Amino acid sequence: MTELLELNLNAVKQEIQASALLADRDPGEITLLAVSKTVGAQRVKEMAALGQLNFAENYVQEGVEKIQILQNEVSIHNLIWHFIGPLQSNKTRLVAENFDWVQTIDRLKIAQRLSEQRPRNLKPLQLCIQVNIDAGSTKSGVSPGEALALAKEVMQLPHTVLRGLMTIPDPVQGLDAQMQIHTKARDLFLSLKEQLQNEHFDTLSMGMSADMRAAIGAGTTMLRVGTALFGARKKLT
Repeated sequence: MTELLELNLNAVKQEIQASALLADRDPGEITLLAVSKTVGAQRVKEMAALGQLNFAENYVQEGVEKIQILQNEVSIHNLIWHFIGPLQSNKTRLVAENFDWVQTIDRLKIAQRLSEQRPRNLKPLQLCIQVNIDAGSTKSGVSPGEALALAKEVMQLPHTVLRGLMTIPDPVQGLDAQMQIHTKARDLFLSLKEQLQNEHFDTLSMGMSADMRAAIGAGTTMLRVGTALFGARKKLT
């Protein structure tokens, strides 16, 4: 299994490099998140042993269990855990106490609770505002027009740092259609960055296994890749 993970990881890194060069970008500007939802702790450990440090989880309890299992592994260090799923108020404490990033901030109340509940012995929690960039009817996130006001409020909170935007557009076919959506997110990100004048606002999290090339071409700084790394997931393995 480790050999397959290594092949997958190398293939994704090669795709990132090739797509970045096509877009006249530095591949080093793009962070790869391994989306490990429904993937067992052992496979995460194997991926970490290959040098992958950033992992993303969609479900609070599943993610916390893996984090706590792996934090005592002497063979792996410095893993960075991102929460990328919907977050309810009754789960904010678990996230604040265990994760390093939360990418799905779509209302001030959640950000406030995370700030209040972040243990003071840990580094500030890194936050991204989720934007419903294509107005998907089933997607979470603020509208593009609401993002600036929320960003200004979140920036004032202690114990958290606003890092940027995250988008999950509805899947579309074709490079041009994907680029159009991602470019809209890129333009919003750059506009907010200019208006906020915040040196920490440097992250645009967009793009997954099916649209990596378009996301890189449009300017993503953080890719969330699951299937291309771990294969199709049906249950914990």
